Amino acid sequence: MTSRPIRSWASSDATRRSMQANRRCDTAPELRLRSALHQRGFRFRKDYRVDLQDLRVRIDIAFPRAMVAGFVDGCFWHRCPEHGSDPCRNGDFWQRKLDRNVERDRRVDAELKAAGWKVVRVWEHEPVEAGADRIGRVVSQATARSLN
Repeated sequence: MTSRPIRSWASSDATRRSMQANRRCDTAPELRLRSALHQRGFRFRKDYRVDLQDLRVRIDIAFPRAMVAGFVDGCFWHRCPEHGSDPCRNGDFWQRKLDRNVERDRRVDAELKAAGWKVVRVWEHEPVEAGADRIGRVVSQATARSLN
């Protein structure tokens, strides 16, 4: 008995291949931001797993001692107000998918904050230096507070 191929969610084979090629971590914007932070002398953990009460989170750039979580959000996947867009094909699928991503982001932020973490989100389109400055400030403030 032959099995029928499973119908893909993608509108075409090319779209499916493109979506499968997207990385969960070590994206180009994330690598640039990590490099800028490292050049400033910051040391951190990448793709750091935190198990919260009802949620497991992977933090893009984590400073565990300072309890600072840095995320690099892609404009498409996280619905950037400036650059986010909805695909024309499979509109219902993408709207639900992207809405769930944003809802998950808000839940992750709330859960991490409730656990004592400070959360910094950087859009992929932001200048690397500005993102690194923002994260660096929060880490420095958190570290200074913990020393006092």
